[in-house]
Parts: sequence; structure tokens; C-alpha cells
Amino acid sequence: MRLASFEYDGTVRFGIVDGDGVRPFASVATLQAYLAVSPSERGALTKGDAVPLRDVTLLAPVRPAKNVFCVGRNYMDHAEEVSRANGKPLNLPKVPTFFTKAPTAIANPGATLRLSPDVSSEYDWEAELAVVIGERCRDVAEADALSVVFGYTCLNDVTARDLQREHQQWFKGKSLDDTCPIGPWIVTADEIDDPQKLAIALRVDGETKQKSTTGKMIFDIRAIVASLSRGMTLEPGDVIATGTPDGVGMARTPPEFLRDGARMEVEIAKIGVLANTVALGTPAIAR
Repeated sequence: MRLASFEYDGTVRFGIVDGDGVRPFASVATLQAYLAVSPSERGALTKGDAVPLRDVTLLAPVRPAKNVFCVGRNYMDHAEEVSRANGKPLNLPKVPTFFTKAPTAIANPGATLRLSPDVSSEYDWEAELAVVIGERCRDVAEADALSVVFGYTCLNDVTARDLQREHQQWFKGKSLDDTCPIGPWIVTADEIDDPQKLAIALRVDGETKQKSTTGKMIFDIRAIVASLSRGMTLEPGDVIATGTPDGVGMARTPPEFLRDGARMEVEIAKIGVLANTVALGTPAIAR
């Protein structure tokens, strides 16, 4: 099942994507509201008539109340390319490296990402598989970790590399407004037999920059959820970005960064395509 948040006729709605249309729920307008309904009762929720997807504006399918959790350097090839670019030896952690992106960074699928060149001159791309948590949980055993996953979506961890260096940590350079597009929808976990067997790619203006598979993660989704939930409560609607494969701009020779007007497309098998265009010079509107 594909679930989308969208605006139609001036109203924000939430519904099931079916072919080229989307059927809105009558009494549920957000993912969090949908997750508040017991799993046994969700099938009985009243749905309206289908609306053509071409007539709606898709919104980020989930906007968590807290920061987006992220895992750094979680693909071996990416960890190696970053080490080469920084001129440092590869030093892999024994546990996942977590950081976060502010919820104000979230942007809609299809939206223009309004990024300021006065803030950064090194905006970079990172295609990621995002996990959406479906229930309140803590201390989840690795063997049980997939049972608390509600679904999956695409995420682009747009990063200001110069700020990342200057601040000597990742939060600021990864939390600027419009640097966390998510979508186009959530695919429920029952539709994906093995989340570690998904092709993942990113294109800039039609040119493939990243091409890999989620099977190359250093820490798989089970390990990520188990580690993050140890001693810490996860809640319905929490989002975990699971890392990016090799092919980022900063590690290229010479380095490549996003240009004004660039169109990025994150594509993940069984989920879809998250597309956004970059506008440098026009500040994002405060939400």
C-alpha cells in the first residue's frame, strides 16, 4: 500500500495511492493520525472518491514532531570515498553513527528547494532509504526490529559541505531549510519483502551520480533500529534516514556541487522517484 499526504482544492489530505489516483481518508488527515488508529481498524476507515494524482500537490508524507534521525557513512563505498576526499585513513565505527536533521529542513516532493548561496557554496546530494517507525517502542531486539517499521520512503539528505567542515559536526550543515525532501509517498512494510535488496540511485539533470543497492549498508535496518532504540523511545511517525551510497559531489574529482536550476531525482526500487529542483538565491519561506 502507498500512502500519500497531498493538497487538493485548498485542503491537506491523507490517502491511499491507487494507480494514477489517490483516495483520501474521510477522518484522517496525517500519517500520525492514521497510525493512532489500531491496525485492526485501519481497513475500515472511510475513503472518498479517487482524485487524479495530476490534480493534487504531493506533500512530504510524514512530518515527525522531532528531528529526523540519520546514520552517517553507512555504505562501505561511501565511507571509503569520504576518507579519500578528506585524506584520512578509513576508520569504521563499531556501532551506527547517528546525527539528526531539524524538522524545519523537511521539503515536499516536487518542490523547489530554495537554498541561499550566501549561506553555503557547497550544496551536495545524498540519496537515502528512509524508515518510518509505526509504533512506540524501546530496546527493540535486532531480530524483532522490522516488526516496528511501518514503511519506507525516499529521502534526499542535501548537505552544505562547507558548513559541515566549519562547524566540525554534522547538524548545522544538514539542517538548513529545504534540505530534507521526503517522498513521494510511504510504501508500507508488507509491500517490501527485504529492504536490504533495493536498488537506489540519484540523478542530477538526468546524469546518474549514485547507483547502488541497500544491501551494501554497513549496518542494516535491523541493526540501526535496535541500536537507536536502546534506552531511547521511538514513536509512531519517527523517521530514520539509513545512509547514502558512494557518488556524492564532494568526493568527486574535481568536487561537484549543486547549481541553480539543477534537478535531482532519488529513485528507490519498489518505492518510486523523489524529484526536486534547486533554486539558489531565493530564501526559503519560514514555516
